[in-house]
Amino acid sequence: MTATVSFPVDTPLGPRTATVTYERKGSGEPLLLLHGIGHHLQAWEPVTNILAAEHDVIAVDLPGFGTSEPLPEGVPYDLPTVAAALGSLCSVLGADRPHVVGNSLGGLLALEMGRDSLARSVTALSPAGFWTEAERRYAFATLRAMRVGAMALPLSTLERLSHSAAGRTALTGTIYARPARRSPEAVVAETLALRQATGFEETLAAGRSVRFTDDVPDVPVTIAWGSRDRLLLPRQGVRAKHVVRDARLVRLRGCGHVPMNDDPALVARVVLDTVRTTGRPTR
Repeated sequence: MTATVSFPVDTPLGPRTATVTYERKGSGEPLLLLHGIGHHLQAWEPVTNILAAEHDVIAVDLPGFGTSEPLPEGVPYDLPTVAAALGSLCSVLGADRPHVVGNSLGGLLALEMGRDSLARSVTALSPAGFWTEAERRYAFATLRAMRVGAMALPLSTLERLSHSAAGRTALTGTIYARPARRSPEAVVAETLALRQATGFEETLAAGRSVRFTDDVPDVPVTIAWGSRDRLLLPRQGVRAKHVVRDARLVRLRGCGHVPMNDDPALVARVVLDTVRTTGRPTR
C-alpha cells in the first residue's frame, strides 16, 4: 500500500513543503528506490520483495511524477534541489543516509546523494548525465516522442494494445528489452504515469546542461548498464567509470534501459552485492 508524506524543502525563497507518495516494506537497513523520468515507483515491483527480505525498502514517486505532487511553485527541478529534497524526505521517514538505488534520472539522483553524503551506498542503473551532447539530444527527443504518443492514445486504444505482446512492445519497447513480459495492467499504468507527469518538462529543461563530472569518494558505488539499452547507450557506462573511478561497472546482459523487469534476479543481486560492501574499503 502506498502512503503520502510531507517534508520541508530548502529553496532560495525560503522553506517550502513538498508532498510525495511512497511505498515501504521489509526491515533492516533502509534502501531507497528512485525511478526514471516519466515513470513511477511501480517500476520497482519486480525486485521490491526480493530486496525487502533483507532491507527496509522505500520506493518513492519523485516529485512531479506518479501520484506525487509537483514541487512547490518556484522550486526548480534541478539536480541539487531534488537530491537535497530526497535527503529531507529520508530524515522525515527516519531513514537517514539510506542505501540508494536509482534508474536513469533516479540513478543520477542516487549519485548526487552519494556525492553529498546522503547515501551509504549507491547503485545506479543506466544513470543519466554521462552523455555527449548528441546523445543527450537523442535521449530527450525519444522521451518527448514517447510522451506525445502516451498523451495521444485514447484509453480504450491503450488498453487494447496492452493485451498483446506486439502492443506492449510498441508501447514500451524503447525502455525494456523484453517488453512482452510486462503485464497489461503495468503497461497501462506506466503509460498513464508518463502522460500525467507534471514534472516532465521542467525536469527535461533542468537536464539540458547536466553532466556528472565529479567522483563519489568514500561510498561504495556500482554503475550497471543494460547491454540492450536503447535510450542511454551502454558506452556511457564506460564514461561513468572514468568519472567515478572506484565504482564497480557491471554489464546487465540482455537488459534494456529499465532492467528491473527484464531480469529481476540479476538486478537484485547487483543491488545486494553493492550494499554488502558497505564498511569495506572501496577499490
